Order: sequence, then structure tokens, then C-alpha cells
Amino acid sequence: MGGAMARSLKRADFDVIGFDIDEVAVASARAAGVRIAATVAAVAERTDNIILSLPSAKAAIATAQILAGIDSRSCTIVETSTLALVDKMAIHSCLSDAGHTVLDCPLSGTGAQAVTKDLVIFASGDASAIQRLEPVFLGFGRQVKFLGAYGNGSKMKFVANLLVAIHNVATGEAMVLGMKAGLDPHQIVDVVASGAGNSRVFELRAPMMARNDYMPPTMRARNWKKDMAVIGAFASELECPTPLFNATSALYDAALAMGREAQDVAGVCAVFEIMAGLKRTV
Repeated sequence: MGGAMARSLKRADFDVIGFDIDEVAVASARAAGVRIAATVAAVAERTDNIILSLPSAKAAIATAQILAGIDSRSCTIVETSTLALVDKMAIHSCLSDAGHTVLDCPLSGTGAQAVTKDLVIFASGDASAIQRLEPVFLGFGRQVKFLGAYGNGSKMKFVANLLVAIHNVATGEAMVLGMKAGLDPHQIVDVVASGAGNSRVFELRAPMMARNDYMPPTMRARNWKKDMAVIGAFASELECPTPLFNATSALYDAALAMGREAQDVAGVCAVFEIMAGLKRTV
């Protein structure tokens, strides 16, 4: 996700400098014209605006601690990762205490959508900072939604991802029903996408299900389980029932148990195929 964002910003004529511990990601960014810093601290020394896109709370908090420990001018730091709200608040406290402006701006969209700038930014925090950075946001996304106080961006992301979890499973269930009935899977995709049963998730994942090919992933199944755990904990803390969301968890677990951790979450379709006794030739 972060690499795609950096490349989009570079194409939009922004001067982009970045850091990553992954050498493949670094090579890809460098090839796109992104300047590469040797450390996180080196990034902060050369820009006033920093965007964080990290895979875990541990990585995000560690990065925040590094940035907080740098004796330099104040920066605006945009945290885009999907993390538990308690972790987002810890990052805010760490960085704001060090004099930085911190924004909570999760992204609605997948890594594949990031490549085409098909992202919506759920922006929350200081309104003037968000307004100032709107051209930057639109350099890697298609729309910015201002959601008020810091943390509201993450709350909205949890709501959106709850629906994604359900829509993805519903797509797999529907595809298998149609195939079990003898319908051509590619025709199912074409017809459903033109009618009331369509969704953005169906458009993204049903073609993968029809092809029976879940690589390359738009969202890896193992990463998705992390996001689901965050949503489940959030709902539990609020004592808000989420029976449909909860029902999807066992299906995603089954896909992981089949060895589909690195595949797209659309691979949950294969779980329904086994349940239905459906054997595909392709």
C-alpha cells in the first residue's frame, strides 16, 4: 500500500522521500523515482509532512517513538494504517507530546486499488492540517472524507471493513450457488455486476473467484485476519452485536487452514466449494 501511494505521489509531481525495511519495496520505489532515506529519522529531517503506512501496531508504535525522539522541527504525521483504536491513541499521545501534529487517516481500498489511486481517505484530526494536505491526499487517492476528531477515521474504517468482510463471504457463497446450479462463473460475474446484487467487493473479488485464481492478492488472507480481530475487539468493547460479521470468521479461518494465507481473501470461495461438494475443472 505504501509503495503504491509513494509512486502515485511521484507521478503527481510531488517530491517524495521514503523509508522501508523491505529491500524489494525500496528497489521498486527507487525505480519509480522516489528518494530513499537510510533511516526513519532521515525522512523526518528532510520533510515537514510524513505519511505512515505500516503492517502492525508494533511497527507503527516503534516508528512513532523514533519520530518523537528526534530533536527537530514539528512535523505533520499522517497515520494511515489499520490499527486498534488504543494503538492509534498511543501513537497520537507519543507524537503530539513531542510537538507534532498527528492525523488518523485510514484508507478505504486495497493495495490493488492504491495502484490506480482508487482510495478514499478517512481523515480525522486537526481540520486545518487536513485541509492543507488535501492536495497530497488526492495525489494518491480519489476522495477525502473529513470525519472530525482524531480517531473517527479508524472508527469509520472499522465500519467499512465489517461490510467488506460480509460482502466478500456473501460473494463467495453466491458464486458457488450459481456454479452448483450449472451457471457459468464468468456469466455470473457479468450479470450480477449489472444489477442490484452488485457491490464494489463483488466487482473486485468475483472475477478472481470465477477464474479460480487468487494471485496476486489485493489483500492477503493472513493480513485480513489481523484487521478482523481489530474490528471484533472494537465491537466487543462497545457491546455492539455483530452476528453476521462473527459468522464470517470461521470461514476465513477455514481458508487459512487450507494453506491460503498468502492468497487473496477471495479464496474463501474455495471453502464454500468444499462445503457444497463442487469440483471445478479449472
